[in-house]
Amino acid sequence: MTDTNKTIILDQPIKRGEQTITEITLRKPSAGELRGVPMMQLMQIDVAALAIVLPRITTPTLTTADVNGMDPADLMQAGLEVCTFLVPKAQLAASQPV
Repeated sequence: MTDTNKTIILDQPIKRGEQTITEITLRKPSAGELRGVPMMQLMQIDVAALAIVLPRITTPTLTTADVNGMDPADLMQAGLEVCTFLVPKAQLAASQPV
């Protein structure tokens, strides 16, 4: 796994028909995948903004309905990872404890 991908084990699996999704992998979004979403809303872990972006960057690909039905703890974990992707590496390194 690289710093451009992050796998999250879901506390509450997502049921989609016969499929049960127990983990998702988030890929660092490109600028185009952020279109139509104010980055500040993503940094605030806004549910509506995540419902737009997560289907663009998850494997397996989540639907908007999947995102809207996620357990709040799982959505928060995904949102925090998205936020981490948006912070420059130098700033992340500076915020790490020594």
